[in-house]
Amino acid sequence: MATDTVEGMSPHLRGLTVTTVAAIGGLSAGVAASMVAAGPGDELGVIVMAAAILAQFPILRLIGVDVEDFSKKDYLYVAFMTFALWFVSWGILLTTAQL
Repeated sequence: MATDTVEGMSPHLRGLTVTTVAAIGGLSAGVAASMVAAGPGDELGVIVMAAAILAQFPILRLIGVDVEDFSKKDYLYVAFMTFALWFVSWGILLTTAQL
């Protein structure tokens, strides 16, 4: 109804926001790992990815997503999306550096 008030984000906007932040975080972590890590065996790349995962939760809180309402599934989703995009982007950058 038009007179109902909505507190916070709608579930669709919340999901879109979390997915976008995780995707951007994973891609930026892949680029950052490519710049600071010496190669695929360097553990610094994994540290960059872990830092990107941990940095997303304060960012989501600043955007307006209620992070305290996250379940284990939400935390795993953010971690997996960040890992997957970090893995793919860093892998592509490592491959193109060898050419």
